[in-house]
Amino acid sequence: MAEVITNEKQGGKSRQSKKRIGIDMTPMVDLGFLLITFFMFTTNFTKPNVMDLGLPAKDPNPTRTDNIVIDQLNQITFIIGENNRIFYHQSNEKELTEAGLKETDYNGMNVSKIISQAYAKAPKKEIFTVIVKPTDDSNYKNFVDMMDNISIAKKERYGIAEVKPWEKKVYENVIK
Repeated sequence: MAEVITNEKQGGKSRQSKKRIGIDMTPMVDLGFLLITFFMFTTNFTKPNVMDLGLPAKDPNPTRTDNIVIDQLNQITFIIGENNRIFYHQSNEKELTEAGLKETDYNGMNVSKIISQAYAKAPKKEIFTVIVKPTDDSNYKNFVDMMDNISIAKKERYGIAEVKPWEKKVYENVIK
C-alpha cells in the first residue's frame, strides 16, 4: 500500500525531516486486469447476420423444366429504385407503360398482398415466380427488405435479375 519513510533525529540537532511517500501500484494493476477479464468474459460478441438465399442444388440430370419460359401472368417483377421507392408490373416489353408500372412501399403486408393477388391470377401456379430487379440507384437495405417480404409471402420461386433496357426507360419516365 502506501509507505511513509521518516528519518530519525541524530544528535542534539533539531532538523526538519523529509518524508518520502511511495505508493505501491501492484493492487491497482491487479484490479485493472480483474476488471478487463470480467468484462471480456461477460460481454457478448456480435455474430454476423447472414441472409439465407435458398439456392437450388445443382441437378446432374437437368430436365425440360430448366427451359420453361415464364409469361407475364406467371410472374411479377419488382424494380427497386432510388429513395426507398419500389415499383412492380406484370407486363412484357410491348405492354409495359408508365401507367402499368405501379408503385408501392416496403411494408410487408402490401408486398405480400400484391404477390398473393398475382399468384391468384396465375394460370400455372406451380411455376409462378417473383423477380427482383434492383437498379443502380437502389441500396442494399431495400434489397434485403424485399427479400424479407418475399419470405413473408411464402414464395419459394424467385429470381434476381438486371433491369432490362425497356423497363429502365419506363422506370426513368415514371420517376421524373
